[in-house]
Amino acid sequence: MHILTRIVTSLSAIIAVPASLSAAGSEGVSPKAYELTNLFGLPITNAMVTTWVISLLIILVVKILVRKPQLVPSRGQGVIESVISGTQSMMEPIVGKKMVGPVFPLIFCLFLYILMHNWSGLLPTVGAFGLEDEEGHLKYWFRPAHSDLNSTAALALIAMVSWLFFIMKYAGPKVVFIDIFGNKADKNSTPSAIYYPLFLLFAAVGVIEIVSIMIRPVSLSLRLFGNVYGGESLLDKMLNILPSFPVVAFPFYLFETMVGFVQALVFCLLVCVYIGLICNHDDGEHGEHH
Repeated sequence: MHILTRIVTSLSAIIAVPASLSAAGSEGVSPKAYELTNLFGLPITNAMVTTWVISLLIILVVKILVRKPQLVPSRGQGVIESVISGTQSMMEPIVGKKMVGPVFPLIFCLFLYILMHNWSGLLPTVGAFGLEDEEGHLKYWFRPAHSDLNSTAALALIAMVSWLFFIMKYAGPKVVFIDIFGNKADKNSTPSAIYYPLFLLFAAVGVIEIVSIMIRPVSLSLRLFGNVYGGESLLDKMLNILPSFPVVAFPFYLFETMVGFVQALVFCLLVCVYIGLICNHDDGEHGEHH
């Protein structure tokens, strides 16, 4: 019981920092990032500051942990190699064997970047420290990067530009056109009276597919933004329900930890699916594409 009491007390102390300082934000979390200052006319928001800080920490940690590979791997190198191997094995059925190598660096970096920024909102200093504005609202200095729609929209655009690069390089314009607008019926087993009119049907389906492709950046960005902003609002409400006993919010911290991981995984898996839908075909279907 003594150990349990110490654990609860420690958790209360950790969570109490944002709880005590978020009282000014009891009206709710703003869906818009706060502008802290501007640099040469460019607004600097609290979400941007958090992005820079967390990104710098990721770079420093990677520089420290990732060293020149040894022939006889150390324990740390063995763990990293196992994670990479497991991730590649998970990706291979989705993107195809020939695409795992080219796509893996993008997907792994996206996952690590999104995951760390999703979890950044759970740090005690994020959404806690700041200055009150003229209306008495707390304009805090740090905020989760992905609670700003600009950040998630930029990630979605990067993902879709990368998708376009991969399908054009490894499948080719001809395969992409056939995959979207081509007749999917088998000419040898389909009567001519049915086969040729199907060109019009599949062309119309291709137009719908183009519309869905154009919507993908919107869905990717809004899904990530909505979950991070929703989690931020949930924690804010829970911390303001019982500000004198903030440990009640601890289960929701655990829940948001899981949500942050799942959303990073979903974002990256969707990018893999988009690439695999065109690039992951058998050689006998479209031939060898380079």
